[in-house]
Amino acid sequence: MKVVEDHIEVTDEEASSGIKGQGVRYVLGISIFLAVIVLSAVWIIPALLRQG
Repeated sequence: MKVVEDHIEVTDEEASSGIKGQGVRYVLGISIFLAVIVLSAVWIIPALLRQG
């Protein structure tokens, strides 16, 4: 990181200090799968209870 005139310049590595990798992909996939399961249960269970 260095100061140039009135602003600060950082390298690509310094600017992206977050974790890069496959973890985000797995979290997204698992979250979508769980959301589909929960929303399906919320829809199917009341429908089954009304028929009986």
